[in-house]
Amino acid sequence: MRILICEDSVLLREGLARLLADAGHEVVAQLPDATALEAAIAAHDPDLAVLDVRMPPTRTDEGILAAIGIRARGDRPRVLVLSQYVEERYAADLIASGPAGFGYLLKDRVADVADFLQAVRQVAEGGTVLDPEVVSQLLTRRRRDGRMERLTPRERQVLALMAEGAANQAIAGRLFISEGSVEKHISAVFQKLELEPEAGNRRVLAVLAHLDAPEASGAHPHHPAPGAPRTDGGIR
Repeated sequence: MRILICEDSVLLREGLARLLADAGHEVVAQLPDATALEAAIAAHDPDLAVLDVRMPPTRTDEGILAAIGIRARGDRPRVLVLSQYVEERYAADLIASGPAGFGYLLKDRVADVADFLQAVRQVAEGGTVLDPEVVSQLLTRRRRDGRMERLTPRERQVLALMAEGAANQAIAGRLFISEGSVEKHISAVFQKLELEPEAGNRRVLAVLAHLDAPEASGAHPHHPAPGAPRTDGGIR
């Protein structure tokens, strides 16, 4: 896999490059900021871009704005945001920009190299990986969607796990129910959120509705322990 890294911390940038190279990937470019990002993408045609959120010169939102720009142009390269921060103003826009090939992980919560490399592979293959903390912070900020009140607690649990990027099999395992039950709950969610088949990727639209609603007390499943990002499936 051809990977571009855009990260202002030289130690982290070099560390990521070595880690990815040792895993058999080709790091085609290492950038300290986003100023040469577009030129590097054009020159090297990477499969995946790993981007920090806050980089020089302002150290505010250069990286995440670059990620939005990349996503707006198409499905190459895939984008993995790796940051210390949840940039709430833009995270939902990134999720909405398309269902394929996107991840948002928090640096301080990536505690296992194997999990990180799995997330890299999953995003590059078109999956979606969201740290539960990213989902949680968005939930606390979004306005209430009246449609969400129609969902049962179990349907909310299923939808919350979908928002973390869990596939149906993983949801079934987390909730100790059958995959058939998961499919029925998802169908009910689509119906109650008024998402018809012609609406496009209903799974992504349902997750966006979930992110637009505040967290309901007792409606969400237990999350993994801190430091364990979800990497068990993609939003379909």
